[in-house]
Amino acid sequence: MKRIVILISGRGSNMQAILDAGLPVEIAAVISNKPEAGGLDIAARHGIPTEVVYHKKYTDRDDFDTALATKIDEYAPDLVVLAGFMRILTAGFVNRYMGKLINIHPALLPAFPGLDTHQKALLGGVRIHGCTVHFVTPQVDHGPIIAQAAVPVFSDDTDETLAARVLQQEHLLYPQAIRWLAEGKLRLEDNKVVSTIHQASSSELKSPW
Repeated sequence: MKRIVILISGRGSNMQAILDAGLPVEIAAVISNKPEAGGLDIAARHGIPTEVVYHKKYTDRDDFDTALATKIDEYAPDLVVLAGFMRILTAGFVNRYMGKLINIHPALLPAFPGLDTHQKALLGGVRIHGCTVHFVTPQVDHGPIIAQAAVPVFSDDTDETLAARVLQQEHLLYPQAIRWLAEGKLRLEDNKVVSTIHQASSSELKSPW
């Protein structure tokens, strides 16, 4: 069974979705860069070891990433899952976990990398928005795409209503992508995703809309 370490910075809603999905994995630990992250309490209630590597205790990103990697390696994970982890990671850290470091981004990459994705989507006038699970590479939000889910954009949408619709899909898509990885149905090879499955449709993901 694959061992997973989840990294969070806040409430941990995607982490909660992963825990609720009954995946064939062992959640070895949940680690946060913020001691006040609400997701730590959720993980603890599930009996999962929790750790804090507080970024403000370190003078630069390299020192923080070194400390974070040391803590992660104590749990010997097969997969490191970024679930609302709001830190830009150094190239050295990313390369250390290349092929087993994944993230979910609230947009249909390569469109709208970075922050404020829902606002960008509304300002851009797109009619389809969504989320992307991808392998993490040193270039932020540009790693090979594992899976995507789309949602419609309505004329009366606000940042908040669109974000809520996308988040529903994140909670479906991320556990599914982790399941595929855990079952050995896809991998990163020569910076490309090699897969033996076809991505599930929205109906197969039991979309709520």
